[in-house]
Amino acid sequence: MEKETGRIEGFSDGVFAIAITLLVLDLHAPEIGIVKTSSQLLAFLKSEWTTYLAFTLSFFSIFIMWVNHHKIFKQIYSRNTGIMFANGLILFLVSSVSYPTALLARFFDGEASNIAVAVYTGIFVFINISYNLLWYIASHNQKLLRPGITNTAIKKIRNNYLYGFPTYLIAFGISFQFPAAALAINMLLLVYWAVSSGKIKMIPD
Repeated sequence: MEKETGRIEGFSDGVFAIAITLLVLDLHAPEIGIVKTSSQLLAFLKSEWTTYLAFTLSFFSIFIMWVNHHKIFKQIYSRNTGIMFANGLILFLVSSVSYPTALLARFFDGEASNIAVAVYTGIFVFINISYNLLWYIASHNQKLLRPGITNTAIKKIRNNYLYGFPTYLIAFGISFQFPAAALAINMLLLVYWAVSSGKIKMIPD
């Protein structure tokens, strides 16, 4: 069976690359006229810690999303309209990550941290839903999948993405009262997705 998703994967790779590159635009060096001494430069760098945190968290989030996207399309061989639109939803949300990243960088260390973290964790709730939607559409018609893939493998991938959903909801829910804890949950989910992407890799090609 010939793989029909080459153009989808190529276009998606480009969007992921642009999205991850946009994050660096929020990193700014100080003006020479404002910062003159070593101590001033050090103070400036320390004051920008939320920007570095937001950049690092979002960079690895998008990177791991790309890894999982690649693993999913190793199992999807054919396309239909539903898959194309579900994939488009993923790309739309991935492209939007730079905005909540900027909010997190600017407001995490202030009184509006709860709203900034809520917006940040909220987008990952929708991203998780979009991944679940993509796999649901693809696995609903097994003819769209890699020849020889087993029902066990299909359920394994489905459960892999379903398990993350309630945790994202919890992170979003507690963002309004405990923003630091919510962000810590998001960080732990990065580790989960990094490990779970290896589980998809174990499924034979």
